[in-house]
Formats: sequence, structure tokens, C-alpha cells
Amino acid sequence: MNRRIALGLLASLALIAQPELAAAQAFPGKPVKFIVPFPAGGINDILARIVADKLQAKWGQPIIIEQKTGAGGNIGADLAAQAEPDGHTIFVTAPGPLAINGSLYKKLTYKPEDFVPLTVIGGVPNVAIVKKELPVNSLKELVAHIRANPGKVIYGSQGNGATPHLTANMFMNMTGTDMVHVPYRGEVFVLQDMLGGRVDLFFGNVSAALPQWRDGKVKVLAVLDKTRAAQMPDVPTTAEAGMPDLVSTGWFAAAAPPKMAPALRDRIAADFIEVMKMPDVQQKIRNTGVEPVGGSPAETAAFIKAEAQRWGEVIRKNNIVVD
Repeated sequence: MNRRIALGLLASLALIAQPELAAAQAFPGKPVKFIVPFPAGGINDILARIVADKLQAKWGQPIIIEQKTGAGGNIGADLAAQAEPDGHTIFVTAPGPLAINGSLYKKLTYKPEDFVPLTVIGGVPNVAIVKKELPVNSLKELVAHIRANPGKVIYGSQGNGATPHLTANMFMNMTGTDMVHVPYRGEVFVLQDMLGGRVDLFFGNVSAALPQWRDGKVKVLAVLDKTRAAQMPDVPTTAEAGMPDLVSTGWFAAAAPPKMAPALRDRIAADFIEVMKMPDVQQKIRNTGVEPVGGSPAETAAFIKAEAQRWGEVIRKNNIVVD
């Protein structure tokens, strides 16, 4: 390749890069919207607000938290997927829309793999939560109680295919038990009905259970992870309770609409990560029971892909399908 051709190619690449760099530098030019696909008051909503509080100060623009709930997060995901990839709409979500629903639903109006991952805000282990009145105090006793009452124990979830629903299927497969599933629109509503005595079991995350557990309103039988949760140091892991393969963790990530330019993606991701490293932000996140994570867009994309494969296997094994 002669020098003239090489210089021409470099000039062409520079021209292509200029609009992307300009877009990244111009952001944000107006208020930013965070689309949260689960109800207000849940951990997804709380984390979005913690991060938004600092980002709007950094960006000099207000951030509007908009709940678009229903259909396992698909309503919010569809809205986010259709937004302009100019940085002014960001999707903040639990695993469902990004890593589960692609295997779960026969047809989606969006492609989970087309979202542009930014970063993982936080991760949290799930726990086995039971209503206070249930006559069990361990996983072993829970299994015995369900076997003695086949088809009578009710477990809740945030919807068909949500992590607690899939986790319950794993649990039933491992124990040979049978329970009744009642789907809700969010974890807040599951726990409300548990406190009202209408839900017996919920494989929710530590964050969701923490306030009620601290107040003695629910019982937590086990942490569904390989290590104990710092917020519940006396609660055994599933391995300690005799079910080492029952592992289920939750997480919350920020993603951009499809086709966002790499320069803008990296700019927004860097701002998220910078904010999440602030000591007061980390403390606020930990106060919810979630552990701050962070991570580059590439690391986040690899993580989400691995999670999609893991939960996809659970869905196929249990023949779980949502029309």
C-alpha cells in the first residue's frame, strides 16, 4: 500500500469517527430518561435512583425515572429498544429482559442481544424466604413440609420466567416436590402478600427480604450462593443446608438502546462507573443489600451472555415457555 492510499484511508476513518465523537461530546443535550421495567419501590427502582442522583449532578440535566412494568419486563424493554441511541434513554433492569426472556418467550418485539451493555450496577444473592407462620426453620424442613402438602404450598415471583420462578423450578426438580406458582408484577407485591399470609415461599434477593427479615416479619432459610451474605451472617448457604447445586443470584445492569455509537457508549459507561466508585454511592447500594459491581461494557456484555446461556439451559430443561 503506497503512502497516498494509506493517508487517504486514515482521512476517511477520521471523517467516520468525527460524528461519533461529536455525539459523545454533545451528550447530554436534554433531560435523560431511565426506563425501569419493574414497579416503583423495588430494588431495581431504588438502585436506578441512587445512581441517577449523582449522574444528573454530573451531567447537568435532570434524570427522569420512568416505570414501564409488565410482561416480565418486556414492556419496558420494548420501549427502550425503540428509543434513539443518543444517550438520552437508558435501560436499567434486572436479568429478565437482557438474559432470560429471549429463551422464555416464543416471540418478542425486541432482540435482547441488540441492547448495548454499559455496566452492571450491582449483584445480590437470592434467598429462600418464607412467611413467618410457615412451620419450618430450615430447607430440610421446608422440603418435608411441601412433600406433606403437595400442590398446596404457594410460591410467588415477579412473573413467569423471572429469576425466582426459574429458581423455584430448579428447587422442585431437585427435591421432587410440587408447589403452586402465583406471578406478580414485582417483588414488592409478592412480599406484601407474604406478609398478608397469602404467599408461603419466595426465592427473592437479599435486598428484598432484608427489611422484613430484620423486623422479624419473615423467615430466611438459606442463601442461594456459595458464601453467606454479609447482611445475614447467621443464615446458612444452600451448600451448608445440604443443597449445594441450588445457586441463584440476581443483578441489575444499565444498557443502551441498539446501535449506540461506541464512543458515546464508552463515555456513558465511564460516567456510571465513576459515580459507582463514590463511597457514599457504594454505601447506599450496600444498604439495600446489593453489592456494587461496575465493569466495562465488554465485561458486562460477556457476563450477560454467560447468564443468558445459564438460564436458557434451565428454561429448556424445564420446558418453561411463555406465549
